[in-house]
Order: sequence, then structure tokens, then C-alpha cells
Amino acid sequence: MQPPRADVPLLARRSLLGLDRRRQAPPQRPPWAVAGALFESICDRCGNCLDACPPHLIAPGAGGYPEISFRAGTCTFCGKCAESCPTGALARGDTRRRPWHRVARIEPGCLAMQRVECRICGENCEARAIGFVLAPGRVAQPDVRVQNCSGCGACVSLCPAEAIRMEQNSEETSV
Repeated sequence: MQPPRADVPLLARRSLLGLDRRRQAPPQRPPWAVAGALFESICDRCGNCLDACPPHLIAPGAGGYPEISFRAGTCTFCGKCAESCPTGALARGDTRRRPWHRVARIEPGCLAMQRVECRICGENCEARAIGFVLAPGRVAQPDVRVQNCSGCGACVSLCPAEAIRMEQNSEETSV
């Protein structure tokens, strides 16, 4: 067998062979972020939003651009991140506009889905977006009411199985 060619990047070879099946989710930007590539063209990575976030949910991500991590807690949508943004990459504008179209998604690793009684996410959801449906012969199963979910992430940091992710709501257009 010949050694790999130095002029062909390893990542390209892996993709060609189908060995790199991981698909990275797009980064979770702070509330009121303008869409996709526009965000990266406007954001100057000044760090003002990181400093302004009271629960410290915003951290530098890939390329130094701000990203949200709900492991630290809950977004209160206070708007301080957007107020601190000098470039308009976080554009709050109309206060009635949703800060983002993120919703909780419960993954199969959920304790209730593994037949272990757990309702921490639902008990701590102020919006009552996570309920539990009785299931004969099983523990009650989680049910996300997408229309009620604000995307605050309160459920994420509390989940003992780390089975909740905040994802773009496919039922709505992105912000």
C-alpha cells in the first residue's frame, strides 16, 4: 500500500472514502444574530457580547465568533448582548421579534426514554414547553410543545443525561 499523498489533505481523502460522516451543526449564535454568512461578515469579534451576557452563555467559538453554550445556564433574553454590539451583527430591533427560532429537541439518551423516571426538564420549563405523556408499561415520555418553546435553554443545563439540544426550528424560517 502506498503512503497517502502529501498534496491531498487528509480531510478530503476521508470525505472521498466516506470515512468522515460527521456533520457539524451550524454554530449557535447569540440571540438576535443576523443570518449565517452575513453574521461573520459583520461581526468584528470584539467580545462585547461575551462581557455583556449576565449568565455568561456566550463564548468565543470557531474563528473567535461568539457562540452560545447552554451548559452554563439559561438565556433570559435580556438583550444586553445585542445592545453591546457595535456592528449590528446582533440586531435586536423590534422587541416583539423572537430572538431566534431555536427549540429544544430531546434525544434518545433521555432517561425517560431509557425507562428511568426523570422530569427535570419539564419541571423547570417556565414556558411549559416540555410535558410528559403517560405511556402504558413505561415511564411518562417527554413531549416538546414547539409552539411554546422560547429556546431559552433552561432544560439543557439541567438534563442529567445531556440529552437535550437546542436546534433550529424547521417549522419556522431562520432569523
